[in-house]
Amino acid sequence: MTPSKTLLVVGGTSDIGRATALHYAQAGWRVQLAARNEEEACRNADDVRARTGTEVTVHRLDVLDTAAFGSFADSLSPLPDTVVCVVGELGDQVLGQSDLSHASLVLRTNFEGPALLLGFFAERFLVRGYGTIVGVSSVAGDRGRGSNYLYGAAKAGFTAFLSGLRNRLAPKDLRVVTVKPGFVRTQMTAGMKLPPVLTAEPDEVGQAIFTAAEKNGRDVIYVRPIWRPVMMVIGSIPERFFKRLRL
Repeated sequence: MTPSKTLLVVGGTSDIGRATALHYAQAGWRVQLAARNEEEACRNADDVRARTGTEVTVHRLDVLDTAAFGSFADSLSPLPDTVVCVVGELGDQVLGQSDLSHASLVLRTNFEGPALLLGFFAERFLVRGYGTIVGVSSVAGDRGRGSNYLYGAAKAGFTAFLSGLRNRLAPKDLRVVTVKPGFVRTQMTAGMKLPPVLTAEPDEVGQAIFTAAEKNGRDVIYVRPIWRPVMMVIGSIPERFFKRLRL
């Protein structure tokens, strides 16, 4: 099978990144994996290549190194049809409250870097005339909670950025998709006690991304639909009561 389209996954060492790449590759897409750690990304590339027989290339990228975005995009051949950013850093809320460098890392990794990168690709896609952008945000951005407000604030910013970008690009027929996975059983959440009904597997997220971006045309998705009413309820709690909760 000759791939007719190309996917770029930013965050190519992650479990979600690998799962997303696999779903696209199984559909015949060429895959580009971008990550800071090329060695780890190569392992995912080898796995996807072995399972599907499709072409998978690996590219080094640090989303916090904005000066390198231009040369990175120029190195891609071809420019991808769809770019999916799954970059994330849960971080340590308690540490971030006193360690400003750690707080900065969480905020920049979850918001600044991904937003600027996807905005950069949006401009390239506008020049070309087509393209799809997918940003993996989080339900944590729907309302700030004391236990993870650094991460949540960054994801809230990312969600707002994607919404604004979608609004701006819609008249140009460029798509922007926001994905909110909720809990996902990955390396990042290893050791955490996660509620089964609210916890997705990486493969679920990869499938949801592919379906929303390439099939059903949805703009905002909660990977597990139960999260939508859950977050509606949490969002509707008056602040005078919400601030007394320990969430």
